[in-house]
Amino acid sequence: MTDAVSATWKSSSGRKMGEPRDPGGKSDIAQPAIAGAGTKIHIIEDRDATGETAAAYDFWRAGSGRQQVPGIIKCFGARPDFLRQVVEFSNTVHFSEGHLCRRHKEMIASYVSYLNRCPY
Repeated sequence: MTDAVSATWKSSSGRKMGEPRDPGGKSDIAQPAIAGAGTKIHIIEDRDATGETAAAYDFWRAGSGRQQVPGIIKCFGARPDFLRQVVEFSNTVHFSEGHLCRRHKEMIASYVSYLNRCPY
């Protein structure tokens, strides 16, 4: 039996997740957005946010105490109503006091993001 950290996941084609589809192909793992690179999700940057999206970003800032809105939050910018629900849920699940303090929860979340090669 292998533990979850060392387990190797494979796609339906039998490739290990993250391996190129072909020698010059792309991997299955999401890569950080690079200026000029296309993404499937429309990201609304701070400077472009207006109306409800700007208000939702401000709602996140007020709760986080941070000024720079991270990309994972911007992914929901096209749906500010849903973004508010995600922020409220995240604050309840991830950042409320419980068996683990917020610092430990954030350390675990960072490590999981690292394992998944997630830029967020």
